[in-house]
Amino acid sequence: MTTEEKLLKIPIIRWFVRFFKKIKVPGLKGMSLYDVLEMYIIGIVQGALTSRAGGIAFSFFMALFPFALFILTLIPYVPIDGFQEGFMQFISQALPPKTSDAVDAVLQDIANNKYGGLLSFGFVLSMFLMTNGINSLFGGFEYTYHKLQTRSIIRQYIVSLAVSLVLALLLFLTVTVIIYFEVAIHNLTQKGYVSDDLFWIEIGRYVIVFAMLFTTVGLFYFFGTKEGRIISFFSPGAILTTLLIVVNFKIFGIYVKKFAQYNELYGSIGTLLVLMLFIWLNSIILLLGFELNATIIGLKKKCNQ
Repeated sequence: MTTEEKLLKIPIIRWFVRFFKKIKVPGLKGMSLYDVLEMYIIGIVQGALTSRAGGIAFSFFMALFPFALFILTLIPYVPIDGFQEGFMQFISQALPPKTSDAVDAVLQDIANNKYGGLLSFGFVLSMFLMTNGINSLFGGFEYTYHKLQTRSIIRQYIVSLAVSLVLALLLFLTVTVIIYFEVAIHNLTQKGYVSDDLFWIEIGRYVIVFAMLFTTVGLFYFFGTKEGRIISFFSPGAILTTLLIVVNFKIFGIYVKKFAQYNELYGSIGTLLVLMLFIWLNSIILLLGFELNATIIGLKKKCNQ
């Protein structure tokens, strides 16, 4: 007995199955939304999602601090007024609550001093570890329930390195755009075109960061597997993941502020536990979005057979 036949025997679920069967998905040659959801849920249940997310989270956690070390050491050399302050504010807002204060002193020291030797060592180490983090993510994609073509180890590592460099450039570009946007809003306020500059600055920051997040997720899915380019860069999985990450950030912030007691239980190491949990949850979300794309890719291949 198929999954569909089992669901049709359940009174309430039967109605939803029939309803989703009537909705046809464009580009899948008559396949219904039910077919997509069925394959998607099966991929999640049988895809060992949490185990894959654990490996990805560990690799990203190991890559995070060396990468931040390189970026912050490079900041004093960037010839843009207010770039350092803008970057520090960006990091503070991007980190979960109760974590930014714990690392602020170290970050400020690195950002305000030019450590030449640290820069060269940090560059090599951060690129190596960041590439490992991206490579681990792409490796997690390949262990999907839906069978996808894989790259060779060397080719996969080269792609991971290229994506890492693009992400670093995208990070600098995002901060630069935010800085110039704030300057433009202040100028418009002084000329009387804008009354509430703080409101528009906040809106602009959210839009710019959201665009950066969406582009980053799109890069992961588009280049993550050999068949990732079968669907568009702005894929359904990228949209789902971006929205879930935003929701997760808000809910996780409330959880840490209101309910979490990590610092009381573990002391200063509680900050690292909060950060690790945050990365793990986002790793699960990345895999959820990828599984949606992998489902669509699998159904497209099935339609073309």
